[in-house]
Amino acid sequence: MPKKTANSRLVFSTDGGRLCPQCHRNLADCVCGKAAPAYTGDGIARIRRETKGRGGKAVTVIDGLPLAPDALTSLAKKLKQRCGVGGAVKSGAIEIQGDQRETCKAALEAEGYTCKLSGG
Repeated sequence: MPKKTANSRLVFSTDGGRLCPQCHRNLADCVCGKAAPAYTGDGIARIRRETKGRGGKAVTVIDGLPLAPDALTSLAKKLKQRCGVGGAVKSGAIEIQGDQRETCKAALEAEGYTCKLSGG
């Protein structure tokens, strides 16, 4: 095994498994706790409209926000109040009832997020 130098860093290893995106430790040894974002992606919020599995009702889904779960919940609350509708946070995505893409995009851009409308 080669000797480690002072200015080298680990690029890839199959030894420990997945690494935390914030503290770069194994997920079992992560010190971030619940403050770690569930998804870190490219930081662009993707806003789309879905109707599948909802009896034909439209739902606006916002993905790709690199936020901790509690910050995601508070952002969802602001968006629901702005649109005047209900919604939920499910598996790291914000769901807003109805086709609210333009309203959500304007609100997210006002908060400082980069947004894209995805889908048709």
